[in-house]
Parts: sequence; structure tokens; C-alpha cells
Amino acid sequence: MIKNWLNAFRLRTLPLSISGILMGSFLAFDAGYLDYCIFSLALLTTILFQILSNLANDLGDSLKGTDNNNRIGPMRTVQSGAISKGQMKTAVILTALFSFVSAGSLIYVAKENMPSELIIGYLIFTVFSVAAAILYTISNYAYGYKGFGDLMVFIFFGVVGVLGSYTLYSKSIDYAILLPSCTIGLMSMAVLNLNNLRDHENDASYGKITVVVQMGFRRAKIYHFLLLFISFLALCIFILLEKKYGLLLALLPYFLLIPHWRKVKNCVVPSELDPELKKVALSTFFMSVLVGIGLLIF
Repeated sequence: MIKNWLNAFRLRTLPLSISGILMGSFLAFDAGYLDYCIFSLALLTTILFQILSNLANDLGDSLKGTDNNNRIGPMRTVQSGAISKGQMKTAVILTALFSFVSAGSLIYVAKENMPSELIIGYLIFTVFSVAAAILYTISNYAYGYKGFGDLMVFIFFGVVGVLGSYTLYSKSIDYAILLPSCTIGLMSMAVLNLNNLRDHENDASYGKITVVVQMGFRRAKIYHFLLLFISFLALCIFILLEKKYGLLLALLPYFLLIPHWRKVKNCVVPSELDPELKKVALSTFFMSVLVGIGLLIF
């Protein structure tokens, strides 16, 4: 039973989900802000949001029939019968409650010297984050089935993850942090795009109208290249504007992804893209770690 729940949590997605928190926190530490309590609660809250999203996706895609024997990738737990729909519904509700408690604790700890407008903003984003995690695949208004998944990933993994975490420490918005926010947001979109490239045929059959389904397989591969390139460009511009040359170290994963891009460009069998998801997700995570190392060493 524990193994089934660990499979449902999809632990392999967690490094990507915390990349934005790491990036924002390292940049905040470099600017002179240091609070380990905020850091720990921000990580916990993000992990809970990601697990909530994974559980809700497992349930939602099963209810809509998108998880089936034709789907490429790991078999989901509700689809396989390892976890019942009733059990998954209960897990979604409990995880949503834990997410609210963790996010509320984070806001409470960070609220000292924070303007009331920002506190209200964080409270609103908490509600939106929980709602977004659930409504990606659940309900008749599931935005993941209407082509808005990419946008929401950019907002929550990028802007909320990086700029939002940075602002928890600084108590004010530094708009320059939007550039590394774009870097993480676009890389996270690239991971989702790979997932949708892999599954586009099955998605189209069951009415899941992703960006890939709308664009078509060939154009979506060009879109994938643009996501990677613009994210690289955003980080380069930030390095030059802020004169943080230690962050050049964080550009290394992009060069390691050149073979990945060639694989995507030449791919004609969608199932062959499944291993590529891990490469981009881990590259994003290590990029965030290299930001911290670069700022520390240089």
C-alpha cells in the first residue's frame, strides 16, 4: 500500500517543483536575506502543492478516460486499480488541507515587516495554487484539457516559485527577478511540452486539447526549442544586467541539453521522448543548484 501511494506521489517530479524555490532563495541569500524557517516552509509548501497536483491528475485523467492502455509513460495508480477512486478523492482533500496549513504557516512566519498588500497577495495565491493543482484535470472546467496548462506552469513554477519566494525574504518586489523567473518557468513548460508531445495522439482522442494538440507535432517541436532558447536568453540577460558572473556556471546544463534537442528534433516516434522528460527536469534542478554554487564561489 505504501508503495502505491509513493507511486501516486510521483516523487520524480519533485526536483523540478522545488527548482524555483531554490533559485529564488539563493538569489535572496546573495542579496543579504537569510531565513531558514522561510526556506524550509517554502520547500514544504511547494512539495505539498506538487503532490496535490499529482494526486489530482491521477484521479482526473482516470475519470476522463485519458489514462488508458494507449497512454505512454508510467501507469497511474487509479488507472491500474492500485488505489480506488474513493481513496484518491480522500487523499486529494487531505493534501489540499495540509497545503493550506503549510502555506498559511509560511505566510505567518514571513509577514513581519511585509506590506499588507503583499500578505493579501500571498493569501490569494495560496487559494489559487490549491485550486490550480486540483482543476488541472478535475471538473468540466479542467484547464489542462483546454490548452492552458503551459501558461499555468509558467506562472506557478516560474513567477510564483522564483519571484514569490524571493519576495518572502525581501518583503518587496524586485522586478529584475522576473528574468530568472522566466528561466525556470520556461524550462518547466518545456518539461510539460515533452509530456504532451509524447501523449498527443492519445490526448487528442480523449478531448485533451493541449498546446501540442493545437499546434501539431512538428510545430510543437519548434515551440520546444524556443522555450529552451528563450529561457537561456533570460538568464544571460539577468547575468549581464546584474553583473552576477558567477551565474555563468548555471548555463552549463543548457550545453548538456544540446543532444536532447537533437533527439527531439529528429524524433518521429512520440514514445521515444519519455526519457527526455527526466533530462530537462533534472537540468532545471541542477541549474538552480549551480546558481547557489556560483553565487557562493564567485
